[in-house]
Amino acid sequence: MALIEKIKSADELALWLETSRKEGQKVVFTNGCFDLLHPGHLHYLEKARKMGDILVVGINSDESIRRIKGSKRPLTPESDRLQMLAALECVSFVTVFNEPDPLNLILKIKPDVLVKGGDWSVDRIIGKDKVEERGGKVVSISLTPGYSTTALIERIVERYGTGSSVP
Repeated sequence: MALIEKIKSADELALWLETSRKEGQKVVFTNGCFDLLHPGHLHYLEKARKMGDILVVGINSDESIRRIKGSKRPLTPESDRLQMLAALECVSFVTVFNEPDPLNLILKIKPDVLVKGGDWSVDRIIGKDKVEERGGKVVSISLTPGYSTTALIERIVERYGTGSSVP
C-alpha cells in the first residue's frame, strides 16, 4: 500500500475499519506523539501489530503536542511524522488528532485492542472503559529500555548544546 493510502482522516478510517471488522479482521489502536522516531517506537509498534490484523496509529497534531509538552515541541512536524509512521510495514494506517487525548478518535474507530506503552498502567489508559464495554481488550506493552524521545533530546543538547557546531 502506498504511503498516501495509509494516511487517513478519522472519518475515512471509521468507514474502512467497519468493513474490515465485518470481514473478521481485528483492529488494534495505539497513539502518541512519535516526535523523533527511534528503535523503542519500532519495537513497540511491532508488538502492537502482532495483537491483531490492522494497526492504526493516532498521532497528536503539532498544536496538541505544544499544549501538552510546551512550545519547543514537536521537533518534527505532523506531516513528516505521518509519513515516517506510514512507511513502517507494521503500521496499517495513521491518522492525526488535535485533542489532548485520543478519546474521540477511539470512539470513532472502535478498536478491538487498545494498546499503550508500559509507562501507562492499564487502569490509566484513556478509552479503556469504552473499549472494554464493546468486548475489546486493553494492553500495556513493556517499553524497550534505553529508548525515549526525551532522553534522545537530552543527549543531543548535551553533545551539541549552545555554542557547539554540528559536524
